[in-house]
Amino acid sequence: MSRAGFLRKFVVAGALAVVAAVLFNVPVLYAQEAAAAAGAAKGEWHLAGAGIGLGLIVIGAGLGIGRFAAAAAEGIARQPSAADKITGAVNLPLFLLEGVAILAEVFVLLIVLLNGRP
Repeated sequence: MSRAGFLRKFVVAGALAVVAAVLFNVPVLYAQEAAAAAGAAKGEWHLAGAGIGLGLIVIGAGLGIGRFAAAAAEGIARQPSAADKITGAVNLPLFLLEGVAILAEVFVLLIVLLNGRP
């Protein structure tokens, strides 16, 4: 995939995330009293940010794991005798990348759960 194609897909995914955040935050857009609207908007923006952040986490982790796996498969295809060494060298970064993604998802979940309480 070319760099322009990747950037185009990334921009489209970002635009869809923003549209989804706006659609799920619809009650804020209705005509309400000023104080109630300000309170609702103030209390629900963390959900939109958490949703966008979670989407970016999943996209980034998926791209990283895909690139690692593609590089490992290509290396094994070029030199099958080194498959054990290549697999061993790729496993640690894959586990670290997946661990960071899981931790980030837990942090986003904590933001959502703890921000909703007084």
